[in-house]
Amino acid sequence: MLRSLPRASSSSASLLTTTTSRQALKPFRSSPVACVHASQQQQSRQAHAISNPTLAGIEKRWEAMPPQEQAELWMSLRDRMKADWRELTMQEKKAAYWIAFGPHGPRSLPPPGEGWKIFNYTMIGVGVAFGLVWFVRLFARPPPATMTKEYQEQTNEYLKRRIGLGPTPGSRCDSFNPEQEMANVMAYAQNQNTEPITGVSSEGYQGKGMVQSAPKRE
Repeated sequence: MLRSLPRASSSSASLLTTTTSRQALKPFRSSPVACVHASQQQQSRQAHAISNPTLAGIEKRWEAMPPQEQAELWMSLRDRMKADWRELTMQEKKAAYWIAFGPHGPRSLPPPGEGWKIFNYTMIGVGVAFGLVWFVRLFARPPPATMTKEYQEQTNEYLKRRIGLGPTPGSRCDSFNPEQEMANVMAYAQNQNTEPITGVSSEGYQGKGMVQSAPKRE
């Protein structure tokens, strides 16, 4: 009997604590009355038009307004647009359109003179690049001998060269002559006849061929 008294007292205390905490939390829980009050506030915002002084000159004032004021104004316009659009004033329609699609934020227009500034900086960069190339070429070696008109004309003549050949290398002969075989190999090596149909070796060719450089400077 005595052992059961502490248990009963502890259980009754826990029940009292639970009941008290539930009663204390009731005012903080969302109630239908609070939801109705919020909906009434929204309906009142929809019913009342935004004053013209609040929307006057919004194009010039928008970016200078604090973010909190921007958000409140946009929320008011959004609530107004949830109602019949025929009830919106012309000032509200203009403000809502400008806030949604106007040239502000990422859609801001470039400042005046920005095109000329970009052009000037581009020309400065090109000038610096040309100056750097010119400075480097001052210390460069002279162009190679192959990059002259005379050398390239000789290259054209070399490509047109035709040499009468003897027996082809590796052909069967009654007697093998090493000197004649070497002469034939050298003749094949020197016989170019490059592009004989339409190129430098063709008949009546009038093109430049390999010539692409200026004459050699004395």
